[in-house]
Order: sequence, then structure tokens, then C-alpha cells
Amino acid sequence: MAILAFDFGGSAVKYGIWNKQTMSCKGKFKTPNTWEEMKETLLKVFNEIDQEIEGVALSAPGVVNVQEQMINGISAIPYIHGFNIFQELEDLFKLPVTIENDANCAGMAEIYEGAAKGKQEVVFVVIGTGIGGAVFRKGEIAKGAHLYGGEFGLMYLSEGKTFSELGTAVQMAWRYCERKGIEKETFSGEDVFSFAESGDELAIEEVNNFYEYLTQGLFSIQFSLDPEMIVLGGGVSAKKGLLDEINQRMKDKLDEFGLNDFVPQIVTCNYKNDANLIGAAANFLAKKNWE
Repeated sequence: MAILAFDFGGSAVKYGIWNKQTMSCKGKFKTPNTWEEMKETLLKVFNEIDQEIEGVALSAPGVVNVQEQMINGISAIPYIHGFNIFQELEDLFKLPVTIENDANCAGMAEIYEGAAKGKQEVVFVVIGTGIGGAVFRKGEIAKGAHLYGGEFGLMYLSEGKTFSELGTAVQMAWRYCERKGIEKETFSGEDVFSFAESGDELAIEEVNNFYEYLTQGLFSIQFSLDPEMIVLGGGVSAKKGLLDEINQRMKDKLDEFGLNDFVPQIVTCNYKNDANLIGAAANFLAKKNWE
């Protein structure tokens, strides 16, 4: 069975066809400025496919309320919120449509086919410009009473600053630039890591802060939710040495508190750029009970 999957992002919409455990025919387009333009472009992609599609699966930002068939909360695409988006898309494609939050989709990709396959109690943490995530209990997404389960970025860490404000490589780079007195997007997180490796004292300090804040957040998640595994996603998850640094800092914190019952299992995701698409397809299959 072929499923057309879309991943709505603030700057681009990715798409691909999931069939026989493979994502093919991948592409992307710039995120349109209006909902009408979005629908036109989605339909154009759909009409250009030369194989039979049996359903459409979406990964989207915001608080996806499946029961009410709408996306609540806020996101980088304001026009997708507050109406029956499920029905409009089913009318557009004349096919079944499923939608799930993007972080939940990325987590589903890992728990069904990736790094956490076979695990039941899993936390997925997405590290991008901010921090999001997903919680899985008994292998199912645990969205919480108000559908905000996994919004780890809202946790306060230090001096009124949240996990999203402190624990990402993007924010690390912005802090570095601010302290340098230059435009905040002059350098990327990758640049700052490189500067630190070259001996730049300010970069070394900010890289140290990044690792410390990230580990603090993961420590809090581990001992509040007690998962079998924490899976890290987002661009920085591909950084060489990331897990070694986190694990050493985690060990120091365990020693500080005298916690020796277990060592948290922290891994990086298997799926990178395709995670949201694969998770959207997995969500479709789960919802429609198709194999």
C-alpha cells in the first residue's frame, strides 16, 4: 500500500511516498503564505504521482486534536489552526487523511522502526531551534489531559529561562553572537562547536553551557517520567561526541545524588530528515489498522 506523507514545516513542506517500508519520490516546496495556496500545492503534488495512493498522512506543528479534527495551540504556520483541517484535506484528496504533531511523528518513526523499536516506555526529545518531544507509554503516544505531553521546551531550567531557551545548539550560537556584539545569526551552532575545538575561550564556555543545560533537562525528564530509553532527534543529534559528553555529565549528576540503581539509556535517532514523514505514515497505518 502506498501512502503519501507530508511534513509541514515553517520554511518548507517535505513529502514522500511510503510503500513496503521504504520512503521514495521525496521532494519539498517552500511553505506557502496562505491556506488556499497550501491546498493548491498539496493537490499539485498529489496529481503528479503516477501510482495509486490509498491515504494521505501529515506531520504538522501545533497541538493536533484528532477528536475535534483540528490543530490548536500555536506554530510557525498560523493559518493551519482553528478549523476542521482533517475534513478539508479529505475533501481535497478524496482519501482518508491522518494528522499528527511533528514531534510525535518523529518519535513514532523511532519506536516503530528505529532506535527504540521493541521498547514500551520511551521519551523522544527533538532539539532544534527550541525543544519538543513525545512521550510513549506501553508503546502508545501519551498526549496528556490537554494534549501538551512532550512539550519539554517549556520546562524552566535556570533564572526564568526555559529548556528551549537554554538547551539547543541554535540558542548556544545566538548567545555566542550576542556576547560578540554581532547579529545573532552570524554563526551557526556548528560554527561555535568548531570555534571551541580551535581554542576560542568564549565558544568553549558556550559549548559547555549547552551541554550542561541539555543534560540538566534530560536528567529531569528521566527522573520524572522514568522511561526505558531517551531518544534524541534534531540536527544536533548527528554531532560526533554528543552522546559521550552527555553520558559523562549524566554520570556526574547520578554520582552527585547517589543514584546507582540504573544508568539512563540515551541514544540518538536512526532517522534524520525522513523521521517526520516515516512517523506520519506509521501513524496512518496505526489509525487505519492497515498492515
